[in-house]
Amino acid sequence: MGIGIGAVHCLAPEKRVRIADLPACAGLEAEALASLQACGVRTVAIHPDTDACELAIRACRELLADHPHEPDFLIHIESRASERLAGSDACRVQAGAGLTSAVPFTVGGLACVGPSAAWALAHDLLLADPARRSILLAFGTRPAEDKRIRYPASVLGDGAFAMTIVREGRPALKASRMSADGSFNDRVHVDYVKAPWHEWGAERAVRERLGFDLAMESRTRLAQLVDETLTDAGLTRDDVAAAVLQNLPADASPFFEQALGLPIHPICAEQLAERGNLGPMGAVLSLDRLLTTAGLRSGDHVLILSRSRGAAWAVTLWEA
Repeated sequence: MGIGIGAVHCLAPEKRVRIADLPACAGLEAEALASLQACGVRTVAIHPDTDACELAIRACRELLADHPHEPDFLIHIESRASERLAGSDACRVQAGAGLTSAVPFTVGGLACVGPSAAWALAHDLLLADPARRSILLAFGTRPAEDKRIRYPASVLGDGAFAMTIVREGRPALKASRMSADGSFNDRVHVDYVKAPWHEWGAERAVRERLGFDLAMESRTRLAQLVDETLTDAGLTRDDVAAAVLQNLPADASPFFEQALGLPIHPICAEQLAERGNLGPMGAVLSLDRLLTTAGLRSGDHVLILSRSRGAAWAVTLWEA
């Protein structure tokens, strides 16, 4: 049996708030309100009076309470914004989780593709040294600015997860591919140095150029990565039991399904509607729900597809 998932723990939201009840919705222009209503989010998960690192720490503690084993490494997946300039969120999570020997570091710069990079790296770290047994991945998310609405059309929720990659884990990681386009690097940025935190937000020109161009590029890149990943594993699309694409509203599924030649599992739209856009956590939450509720059989293959506004893409093949 190969390297795969040992355990996954996603924090349950402390409360859910309807979109209409969010303070940020008050006074929205008609166009913005229409986009918001079409984004597929009904409620957002809220964890008040905390920050992203603390949520990641809680996820780690709760997972380790059920699986008390010190991992060899802690891979912290970068949040939307670092909690402290010149500090180490990875070391803060290590200390908060009660880890002593696990070496912490952060995977960043890839936004929603972060988990895909992290579990691929964890896989290779275990392959590189037979003495290593377990890698812990952790992530927490809360809006860095005083807003939950993200343009062109999404609403941000709070959340966190922790998961382990281990030897003889299930589902097993069978193949993975990633790509990125650095020419999109200026499409999303927040000028946090010149602007106070309550004015943080993407530039308007960035918002207008982002949606269509990146959607078309994502469709092409993901289709290519699916082809390459399945070829690496010696499989075809007919061998795929389920495909997941994170933070995807129901009305956007046909756009990607046509290009990918695969149906997107409805669990993606369901978790987006219930908790909001959770950024990198979306792929992990969808995978966890798929494994626990979708009736997968041993040997079934699942594709996890990820894309980010920073123009990075990843496809990972798991075998249940």
